[in-house]
Amino acid sequence: MIEVRGLVKTFGAKRAVDGVSFVVRRGDILGFLGPNGAGKSTTMKMITGFLRPTAGTALVDGIDVEADPVAVKRRLGYLPESSAGYPEMTVQEFLGFIAEIRGFRTPAARRAQVDRAVGLTHLGSVRTQTIETLSKGYKQRVGFAQALLHDPPALVLDEPTDGLDPNQKNEVRTLIRSMAVEKAVILSTHILEEVEAICNRVIIISRGRVVADETPAQLQARQPGARLDEIFRNLTQSDL
Repeated sequence: MIEVRGLVKTFGAKRAVDGVSFVVRRGDILGFLGPNGAGKSTTMKMITGFLRPTAGTALVDGIDVEADPVAVKRRLGYLPESSAGYPEMTVQEFLGFIAEIRGFRTPAARRAQVDRAVGLTHLGSVRTQTIETLSKGYKQRVGFAQALLHDPPALVLDEPTDGLDPNQKNEVRTLIRSMAVEKAVILSTHILEEVEAICNRVIIISRGRVVADETPAQLQARQPGARLDEIFRNLTQSDL
């Protein structure tokens, strides 16, 4: 569903992403890990068409993001690190606006998509509030709602549980697990317990390069008895 081929991104003299390649299939929940500045968000922005690669490309459902970025965006739901939203809009207004942008032109079609997204993300109690009045956790839910509103076959989620309390985190993880049966999911996170809880594959990136692409069990087998955070630290501090 998502194929990343030799992505490179430079900013001046800095090589932020250095030849990253991987494949995500339908049914995968890929945990995308790395220390701050490793190139995670930059890679995700290139996959979604928000940044142009210096070299390489990404395909979503067989469509090259360089050749047809609009078609790729139709097939993706993207939750950026800083969730987008217009603070003066209510939750319902914002999601209705997103639904119209996504091509749901009639009031009935927009309402159906908004109601579905609100139900999935448990936003019913705040749907008439303006976004600026919401807590960080609820703002994050609004961002998640807009990402899945058009029921895309692939989701790219940058820190989807950031700012949520433990109960909310469990709700979001349950939702991701249920949706991944039919979708390909890339999940960037710094919460290692999240990887253990819901991911069936792990990619670790360090200094812009992939240093591990394995199942959680394979990753654990590198150092039997070690905690995942210890394995992560050893990989990202090495010269690989």
